[in-house]
Amino acid sequence: MTGTPGPAASPQDATDPAHSVAQVFGRTPRERAVALLWNLLGQPLFRVTFHNWYGVRNRLLRAFGATLHPTTRIRPSARITNPWNLRVGAHTAIGDHAILFCIGPVTIGDRCTVSQYSHLCAATHDYTSRAMTLSARPIVISDDVWIAADVFVGPGVTIGRDTVVGARSTVMHDLPPGMICAGDDARAGRPRAAHTPFVPAGPGSAAEQRDATNG
Repeated sequence: MTGTPGPAASPQDATDPAHSVAQVFGRTPRERAVALLWNLLGQPLFRVTFHNWYGVRNRLLRAFGATLHPTTRIRPSARITNPWNLRVGAHTAIGDHAILFCIGPVTIGDRCTVSQYSHLCAATHDYTSRAMTLSARPIVISDDVWIAADVFVGPGVTIGRDTVVGARSTVMHDLPPGMICAGDDARAGRPRAAHTPFVPAGPGSAAEQRDATNG
């Protein structure tokens, strides 16, 4: 059996590499220079820091435009694209080998956990166009959310406060607050049980002193 050939591509449908390059690496010479420095220098330096040098990594990410609370903890094996589009709140942890593909803005709230091998992808391609145009769409992870291991969160998704997303789930649409969600097309299953609120360490504690030193 042979397939039916599709219609010939029109000039308007022709792939435009310049558009995708501008989305990923910036439109101005300055933006492209910053992206080049991050890829050639920033990301490699980030990955060779010691595992508990959270403050050093935070300063490096801030130097490239990220907005991070001093208590943010990101593991050195995490892979971050375009850190200037990343915002992370207080007492939030990003696990080993997590991928934050920040072509569009990625906002992660307070007291969140993004577990190992999770992938937050804030961009997609228009599959209805022969040009496969790259499109940036923001991701918002609200406060007190747990993204469990190996979860994929797609572009344009908002996850409500206090929600848990089960391991290896795929999230392609918004999820409500206060629920346990899971599945290849993640859906709300049952309410998250009440839990003890997180209480950060007080002033003068070892954790606070370490954050002040490294932050």
